[in-house]
Amino acid sequence: MDNIKIYIEYVSNVVEAVGVITIFVGIIYSLIRFLISLNKNDSNNYINLRHNIGKSILLGLEILIAADIMGTVVTDPTLGSVFVLGIIVIIRTVLSLSLQVELDGKFPWQRSGK
Repeated sequence: MDNIKIYIEYVSNVVEAVGVITIFVGIIYSLIRFLISLNKNDSNNYINLRHNIGKSILLGLEILIAADIMGTVVTDPTLGSVFVLGIIVIIRTVLSLSLQVELDGKFPWQRSGK
């Protein structure tokens, strides 16, 4: 059983690294696209940059939440660690929700204007 905990902790660390790399690569990619689009004199360059960076942060946050859940629930399921996990998930969910509202201009559960 201890070997499984060690492997799951490694997997959790890898998933955490993937989340951070996702955010980093998304920001670099967005900046490169922004710099390339500056030559086209598009008026939406800044808006597109914000949307692309926001999307990469959203994806990275979701991956980080999954890593935290794996790491906490499987390796150290004490009441204190689950409480801390709950606070972290709430904070990251609020961040994700606010980013989603910033990107789309509406809450995810609101209907599109059809």
